[in-house]
Amino acid sequence: MQIERKNYPHLDTPVGPYVHAVSYDGLLFLSGLTAFNTPAQTGDLATQAEAVFEQIGSILEAERISFKNLLKVTIFVTAFGEVDKLRDVLFSHYQNNLPASSLIQVKSLFAPELKIEVEAIVALAGS
Repeated sequence: MQIERKNYPHLDTPVGPYVHAVSYDGLLFLSGLTAFNTPAQTGDLATQAEAVFEQIGSILEAERISFKNLLKVTIFVTAFGEVDKLRDVLFSHYQNNLPASSLIQVKSLFAPELKIEVEAIVALAGS
């Protein structure tokens, strides 16, 4: 099995020591995605979540798969106060294909206005 490190040209180039995703053995591991450098960067949790899941969707589309292939998400939020609105965003993208999930509150993310970061594991085949 070969490890492939991937950056997607339609997303901002990472400035840190990481790539957007790594594929191995039929799985795609997505680095944490945020609303940084998007119009949603200063928005509320739901607005930022929508921007993040649009990015995830664009990666899935580039891989010719869909949210049906989403196996696991780890969601980091800076506060639980708007979680109900977050759930609405999640259901709108997941539809009936719910992944395994963890929701973790953190003190802060790398930029003070960011409210959410999402990591994901995706199956590259099947649905």
